[in-house]
Amino acid sequence: MELKELAGEHLFDAVDFSDEQVKTWGDEFEACQVMRFRLDGNVYVAVEDPSDGYRSCMNELTVCEDATMKNVFEPVKVIGRHRDKGTYNSIDDVLELIDAGTGKVVLEVGTENTDDYYPCFVAAFHPEAMTPNAGGNSAGTALSCQSGVAQRSES
Repeated sequence: MELKELAGEHLFDAVDFSDEQVKTWGDEFEACQVMRFRLDGNVYVAVEDPSDGYRSCMNELTVCEDATMKNVFEPVKVIGRHRDKGTYNSIDDVLELIDAGTGKVVLEVGTENTDDYYPCFVAAFHPEAMTPNAGGNSAGTALSCQSGVAQRSES
């Protein structure tokens, strides 16, 4: 599955992180970071490439039918946006989930600097940017989704 397939409106209600052993070659296993997040009742699993050494990138994004999520919260309306341009015009392959109420990024997952010698696996959760945690600071900004593109409007 590709990250850009998750562009558009969703309900986001859970995220978990773990370090897991992933099989690489034969009977070899290596530790890697894993992020699970739930959108619209589907659990997506982003796995870091375990064989990358100093470099890191997202190995794969899959859907897990039987995942049990631990960090569950009230559903938040988010807009999924695929980020393909990064800092200093680098090429990124990152999904950003933007809270529709605050207009801020609450989750990022994917690979930054895909065209660089040192790409970087991204798995970040920003709960302070979610509407329930914003403490009333969301006034004046809202997001709507049209054709999978998040658009900001000021009130």
